[in-house]
Amino acid sequence: MRAIWKGHIQFSLVTIPVRVYNAIDTGQTISFNLLTREGHNPVSYEKKDKVTGQPLKSEDIVKGYQYEPGQYVIIEQDDLNKVKLKSEKVIEIEGFVKSAEVHPTLFETPYFIGPDGDIAAKTYGLLCQTLKDSGKIGVGKVVLRDRETPVLITPHDGGILMYRLRYPNEIRKMSEVPQLIEVKADKEQLKLAKTLVDSMTTHFSKIEMKDHYYDALKSIIDAKVAGKEIVMVTEEEPKVVDIMTALKASIDAAKKKPMEKAKGTAAKAKKEIAKKTVRKKAS
Repeated sequence: MRAIWKGHIQFSLVTIPVRVYNAIDTGQTISFNLLTREGHNPVSYEKKDKVTGQPLKSEDIVKGYQYEPGQYVIIEQDDLNKVKLKSEKVIEIEGFVKSAEVHPTLFETPYFIGPDGDIAAKTYGLLCQTLKDSGKIGVGKVVLRDRETPVLITPHDGGILMYRLRYPNEIRKMSEVPQLIEVKADKEQLKLAKTLVDSMTTHFSKIEMKDHYYDALKSIIDAKVAGKEIVMVTEEEPKVVDIMTALKASIDAAKKKPMEKAKGTAAKAKKEIAKKTVRKKAS
């Protein structure tokens, strides 16, 4: 695993040399190249002036901020250099908070943080254990690609995980969502809904988290490479059923699953006993 950033975690007078790694495996994403339909040649994209249609070189392009429709102020690199930011090599922790205080909408991209060297490993391990024992997470900032970015650090599988965060003012309000109305739930419906939730309660580790679209797309690609026929499966759209009927049917289905599983386990056990009996008789 190759580090994408090298610097320090800093809080108060404590400084820990660290390296940051991508937590996302980009190899699990299928990407496509754009080709011409005739000849299958790679397609290139030219930078062009949208008004004149003239092709442009990199030196012909500047950054502009639109402050009114059709009105721009030009920002040169010298202007950007005047923006004074703290060191780009420090993850500065400004405080430690309870994880419940950071809303899930603020989470953006995860990164792994590892110690940079044997000496740093001890202090790194101490911070990791302290976060774990205290149940707290560190919140601070780091400069990434010339932009100050909020981050949080939290213990994870014996190491430290860093999340890049969004700023709270970037998140829209739920009240802006159309057709949100306050509905007083029917008591009987609410009781059935809670019963269904209770019957379906499980552990996250038991829920299958697998990208079936990736598998299906990969099988199509493999079949085309091998020159095989592609078989498409068409799924029917789910029917909208009356809520009370749907809740009662769902609860009945949830009750049957454990029974079916138990029957299956019992049948398997009987088969194993039968096999052992036959082996003993044979011997």
